[in-house]
Amino acid sequence: MDAFNPTAPTWTEPAIHAHEFHCPNCHKSCIEATHVWVNRRAPVFSNDYRKKWQEFYQCPCGQVWWAWSNDRPPSELPERDRPVMDIFNPFDDL
Repeated sequence: MDAFNPTAPTWTEPAIHAHEFHCPNCHKSCIEATHVWVNRRAPVFSNDYRKKWQEFYQCPCGQVWWAWSNDRPPSELPERDRPVMDIFNPFDDL
């Protein structure tokens, strides 16, 4: 599976627009998709000039759906603690 292939795979042809970011048939998450393709050749620009793409998903139930990349819900992954880096600043008072 090549999600970033410039040519649309044939399985995307019957896709329907999902207005919520999950399968409109069985409500499974995009994480459970069997195939994924992102249409990177035709970005759409929003009013604030941000790009968005069509993301296509083939669900295990057989439904093929697409949604806009900016409709994706926030990540459910926990925030990882990032180490704070001490950066030397010569203008700091010692």
